[in-house]
Amino acid sequence: MSMGLIDDELQEVSKLCQHVITGSKLVSCVQTMVRVEIRRTTFKHIVACIQFPSDYPFSPLLIELKSKTLSDKLLDGLTNVCEQEAKKIIGKPQVLTVLKLIRNFIDENPLSCCYSEISAIKKDLTEADELKLKQKTSSLSLKVSQGEYYFRTRILVPDAYPEHSISLEDVETNFPPLFQRYFVGQSKEIARQCIEPPLKPKAKNQAPFRPTPSLQPVVSFLVSSVKQIPQESCQLCNKSCLPQDPMLAETSENADSHVERVYCSHLFHLQCLITYMKTPPFQAT
Repeated sequence: MSMGLIDDELQEVSKLCQHVITGSKLVSCVQTMVRVEIRRTTFKHIVACIQFPSDYPFSPLLIELKSKTLSDKLLDGLTNVCEQEAKKIIGKPQVLTVLKLIRNFIDENPLSCCYSEISAIKKDLTEADELKLKQKTSSLSLKVSQGEYYFRTRILVPDAYPEHSISLEDVETNFPPLFQRYFVGQSKEIARQCIEPPLKPKAKNQAPFRPTPSLQPVVSFLVSSVKQIPQESCQLCNKSCLPQDPMLAETSENADSHVERVYCSHLFHLQCLITYMKTPPFQAT
């Protein structure tokens, strides 16, 4: 190990790090370890622990990345990318190059904050469904299908996620309007509950409210609802609520065969619901 070269690099890192690496904090800068915190948001926060091998700079740096919020699998992948980048500049100073790479990764991969959620979501999807990640716009393109029915939307993930919730844009579906309103309205409510404390205060001994990730809860609701509703039967006549062909679904909300969703989530044809509501719950004895 060339102590002179390392001392020169440490001096350069100490002088430049917090100026050229946005959101960085130099915690330690000695021969035994360089430790740097790189933060874009509270959640997008990585700690880089860097050590010099005995034959540095003719071997790549020893790199360990830590985060209390980001996925271990994602950190392992980023660590490997950093090690490969360090190998490209063997014989030259490597620390600042690696730190810049980490910061660029955070900036260019805004969906890194929901990596674990996305992995879990993919397990719930079938071949008929679609999920596309769009890092440049910090969004996901989702299409959920059941038979001939589908629900498509673009999910926006804000920079301050999960303190701020996801939102749905560009909704497209061939379900009747009632269900589109239900899908969108319930998604907004689920997302809201993830970031806003309940109106009724919790018991004194419970921990204070903290925002929780909203992506997976919203998508799980959409997937389960879109898959289930086309297979539902009317609670009174037991016939399918929706026809197999979405083009034949009743869209007039005053028509007898229009499907109504009641508060308990059961589905009725409108005329069946009227009949049900007029029927006494008990027979005379």
